[in-house]
Amino acid sequence: MSIDRAMFRFAGIMVLISVVLTQFVSPYFMWFTVFIGANLLQSSFTGFCPAAMIFKKFGCKSGCAFE
Repeated sequence: MSIDRAMFRFAGIMVLISVVLTQFVSPYFMWFTVFIGANLLQSSFTGFCPAAMIFKKFGCKSGCAFE
């Protein structure tokens, strides 16, 4: 699996988890969703993504997700 595809999957799972937590646990979990969105936005400008570095250490390959 490529790092790009792993990042898309991880971000989607985290957003869904945060929405469920917001709905069933506390509305303050909405800040978790905001954090995820802000991290995705800053990584699109800077290219720095801590989760991508972790996925690379786990052995995910670099490259485009749609090849």
